[in-house]
Amino acid sequence: MKSLAPLPPRSTFEILAAPPQVLEKFLLRVLIPFLYRTYDFLMHRTVAFRGNELALCARQRRSPVPLTLRSRAFSAREIRAFQNSGRLFQISLAALLCAGMVPDRLLADENETNNPSAQAAPAKSDSPSPGMTERERMILHHAEQLDAVPQEPQSQAASQQAQTRWHYGGFADLGYLLDFNHPSNHLFRNRGTTRRVNELDLNMAAIYLTKDVSDKSRWGMELEAQAGEDSKIFGFSATAPNLGGANWLRQIGKADVSYLAPAGKGLTLQGGIFNSLIGYDSLYAKDNFEYTRPWGADYTPYLMLGVNASYPLTEKLSATVCLISGYWHLAHANNVPSICGQLSYEATERLTLKETLLYGPHQADTALEFWRFFSDSIAEWKQNSVTVAFEYQLGTEKVAVAGNPRALWMAAQLPVHWTVRGPWSVTIRPEFAWDRDGRWTGFAQTIKAVTSTLEYRIPYRWTNTIARLEYRFDDSRGKGGGFFRGAEISPGVDSLTPSQHLLIFGLIFAFDSH
Repeated sequence: MKSLAPLPPRSTFEILAAPPQVLEKFLLRVLIPFLYRTYDFLMHRTVAFRGNELALCARQRRSPVPLTLRSRAFSAREIRAFQNSGRLFQISLAALLCAGMVPDRLLADENETNNPSAQAAPAKSDSPSPGMTERERMILHHAEQLDAVPQEPQSQAASQQAQTRWHYGGFADLGYLLDFNHPSNHLFRNRGTTRRVNELDLNMAAIYLTKDVSDKSRWGMELEAQAGEDSKIFGFSATAPNLGGANWLRQIGKADVSYLAPAGKGLTLQGGIFNSLIGYDSLYAKDNFEYTRPWGADYTPYLMLGVNASYPLTEKLSATVCLISGYWHLAHANNVPSICGQLSYEATERLTLKETLLYGPHQADTALEFWRFFSDSIAEWKQNSVTVAFEYQLGTEKVAVAGNPRALWMAAQLPVHWTVRGPWSVTIRPEFAWDRDGRWTGFAQTIKAVTSTLEYRIPYRWTNTIARLEYRFDDSRGKGGGFFRGAEISPGVDSLTPSQHLLIFGLIFAFDSH
């Protein structure tokens, strides 16, 4: 800003009769000091009130003092200054009205004539004008800082927020499992996912639409349609009848609505078909470290049908409770719902602990003694490119048959994932599962398995292509254990072997507008 030299004394008539160029310069020299004083006067009135002493002191960059005495002294001084400027204000207002009659183009032409370089780029002085007070310099500096920050139009920002709350996507999952036992029926025995071997299969394909909840848009939803080999039997039970309409419901993945209630820190309510609280692995291979799922995942629910409510108790501890139709969301064992709850605790920045409990009947006899109890405990540790998790499951129930025997299930896994460099990562997962009475898998057996995976990811804009090469070894021992091998021994009698080696190729293409 250039320095403004003082004007020689002139009469009001001489000022009003002056050319527009002179009148404009006069207005600038008169109005700027007047506006600074008016700003100081009004700003003091804005922040100087009882109960706002800290804001007033912060504005004046001083330590707090009793506001009453300070306000009175300031008020008297500023009111006198404002009154003395009243006459000047009247003259300035008259000049301003006259200047408003002058066309803008006339003033613009005069500026361009006197300063030809202004057409290219206006010069910007780094040092404030020597004629300005310290307060005026501070105000000018603050205004320049505000102008330097790019301001996004409010409507555009709101539009972008609305777009990010809604997103859609889909994926296709192709897999080939080479089984060195070469079973004639092409089946991976006792499995609910990746159950076909020695053939190229579309294991899962889905499209979805999602709206996230927030404090500005409290309603949310998820809707997902799916198809493929993995969608055929994953939600059914071997010991309970199917739910009515299950044949078309299995083509529906998540289908729920949610609401973020303005209660405390935010109570989230959800109803419909939603992700299961039990388990470390997802139904969809794209969301997991490895292509095939562990035994514990295939024999616990991937999805639940019912309602749930979650609430953050503290910054580190959150709780979720739910009321669901049953253990398997596509089975209908009885009309009595099951209850479940989960506590999630962030012990450190790297360590997260989860405990989930489920309690309810999963057979026709709904007496309390026959209710199933299930516990799922998960610990996950992350540091930079390494993730280590441990999951332990325990399930038990009395079976309503002769003798009322108690069935028992235990399973555990220890996946270790390492992002080697860029798109490359490796994972190894040892696991075991023990179905003592055959209540879960249908056969009494103890299964040990180890899986190793090499992964390469190709992200491009809003798509992600995942290629996986996997080796898996399973060993099953027990009265009903084993895996299919070769052809049938006789019609209806399969040939079984206790171990199985698989070499797996997986290709997943996914996209998401988010």
